[in-house]
Amino acid sequence: MTIRNSTQKWTRLIRRLLKFHMVGAVGIGVQLCFLFLFKTVLHLNYLLATGLAVECAVLHNFLWHEHFTWADRRGGRSGMLRRLLRFNFSTGLISIVGNLLLMRLLVGSLHLQYMLANILTIGSCSLANFWASDRVVFQPEISGD
Repeated sequence: MTIRNSTQKWTRLIRRLLKFHMVGAVGIGVQLCFLFLFKTVLHLNYLLATGLAVECAVLHNFLWHEHFTWADRRGGRSGMLRRLLRFNFSTGLISIVGNLLLMRLLVGSLHLQYMLANILTIGSCSLANFWASDRVVFQPEISGD
């Protein structure tokens, strides 16, 4: 690999990471709004509210990653359902399990305020979600139709 190829590879990775985190930042807002709705307005248990809010953010993030972050790997509309399922079973699972476990610890045991605890849990799942998206969901060989 030449220095130029290596530089291009790192540049693509950094661009993709920036896009991933831009989508994630909006997804945090989506998750927190739904968490507030489910917990405060609808009075659901904080763990149920967290799981539902995470799934709302996962669906939001998938659509943006599909059309923005990994648009170059989409491979066509016909594979979108397969990618959505892979996204839900990888990043969705990481996010929901990670959020529920950490929320149980932070809110249930340490008595942190639920919104603050949720912000902390989101950050803890971020890198694992990027890896799963890049290597499992939007992998070029898999995404092609």
